Amino acid sequence: MSEPTGTREGRRKRRAAKLLAATLILYLGVSYLILPAVWKRIEREPELSARTMLTANAQGIPGDPINVGLIGTRDDVVRAFHAAGWYPADPVTLRTSLEIIGSVLLDRPYKTAPVSPLYFEGRREDLAFEKPAGASADRREHVRLWQALANGTDARPVWLGSATFDSGVTLSRDTGQVTHRIAPAVDEERNRLVEGLNSARMVVSIDQMKGIGPTLTGRNAEGDPYYSDGEIWIARLVMAGSEAAKPAEITAPPSLIQLKDAAFSLGTRLFAD
Repeated sequence: MSEPTGTREGRRKRRAAKLLAATLILYLGVSYLILPAVWKRIEREPELSARTMLTANAQGIPGDPINVGLIGTRDDVVRAFHAAGWYPADPVTLRTSLEIIGSVLLDRPYKTAPVSPLYFEGRREDLAFEKPAGASADRREHVRLWQALANGTDARPVWLGSATFDSGVTLSRDTGQVTHRIAPAVDEERNRLVEGLNSARMVVSIDQMKGIGPTLTGRNAEGDPYYSDGEIWIARLVMAGSEAAKPAEITAPPSLIQLKDAAFSLGTRLFAD
């Protein structure tokens, strides 16, 4: 005798609910019980380990998280982004603000559109780059960078950055100026940026270090939601623009960090579905 369809459907739903609950328990246990006890792992740049990896706007309201790092001189950074097809962002002025409005309304290119300023440890970004993701400046990849150390463990400058994907244009609720909404999956943009630099043979090695920590309900200064596994990907750049012989491999983090990242990734996919 066959099982009624409603009963089978009910069992499937219960199994799915149990799987979701188990995943959530695993994530919470790893992220909030196990990892805090072993979080002080050996970092590539120990001078950065105590810093709060979060930007802010001019009013001091928390902004986008720090999620990328680069090792190299200013010229190394500029060459690397140029090789990967990125453009330096124009400064925010009345003219550039009008240009970005025209770009969006008329659906025309503006590859060097300005990015709104953010601050890290009280300083406005030193560099900003973008990569168009459509015909206009409405959608784009972008990153703001701050020189965090004049000399890191490699005796080269270390840069920290916030990489996000702009998913649309809006007006700032604080200044009324043109700004962008960000896509919530900020890790995807972090990965895409570093992988793009790596594909352009501008990267020698890639490591991870602790950022803001696992975040499911983050919001930036404009109120845009985001979530992140809380890791920073650190790319050591080639020197003087000399291409690497082959793409760099990512140095695996400690096993517990990998477990945390896997649990977080699975949990966010389940919640998204």
